[in-house]
Amino acid sequence: MCTVERRGNVFILTLTANDDHRLNPPLIYSILTALSEVKANATTGSVLITTNNGDNFSNGFDLPWALAAGTLDGARDRLNHIIDIFRPVVAQLLSLRMPTIAAISGDAAAAGLALAVSHDYLIMRSDLGSLFMREIDLGLTLPDYFAALFKSKMGSTSVQRDLILRGMKLSGEAAVRRGIVESAHDGAGGLMTAALQFGEQLAAKKWDGEAYAEIRKGLYPEITGVLGLPTKVMTISKLPQL
Repeated sequence: MCTVERRGNVFILTLTANDDHRLNPPLIYSILTALSEVKANATTGSVLITTNNGDNFSNGFDLPWALAAGTLDGARDRLNHIIDIFRPVVAQLLSLRMPTIAAISGDAAAAGLALAVSHDYLIMRSDLGSLFMREIDLGLTLPDYFAALFKSKMGSTSVQRDLILRGMKLSGEAAVRRGIVESAHDGAGGLMTAALQFGEQLAAKKWDGEAYAEIRKGLYPEITGVLGLPTKVMTISKLPQL
């Protein structure tokens, strides 16, 4: 479902389930297990990169699995179950004690986009893939934590409107222009080279992980509150070198 590799202080979480990486219970639990592994082995200066095999980062919740229940009530129950168990993934990423980078190779759609946006930084391929939300076309409303996440992480209301209310698809270069993505790179190799270079730059800062996580939560109070993440005030986590 997913793997974790460590290169120095950089952890690489790779989605390996299939080409679509649809978020169903097995994949979601695999991601949670991987994040727990990263958290348990983190040290000062750790960084997480999340990426994917194949041509899609994630095509969102596994609607075919939900519909396979065979009845409307059954499909609704399955979808609600996925929504409930994906919530801790977003919470884990927003409270992880290290910088996080989503290296998006291919499409990141719907919940797949939410997974990406839960990271601190997004980078994409310039030659493959796009960011988009399908809910407006499918007639599905957003979970409360999705709406709070997008409002917190996408500062422009026009970007929120175009992605969520128009179902607009944004390529890597278009997403850079809209301020969602840091940079776009040619090919899977170019993407991972850029992600690792950026990750190593962040790791070299050797920031205190607990302070980093608390500052992140304070920066995004709406999604922090919706997820019920605990916060605390930190004064001095270490003696500064003045």
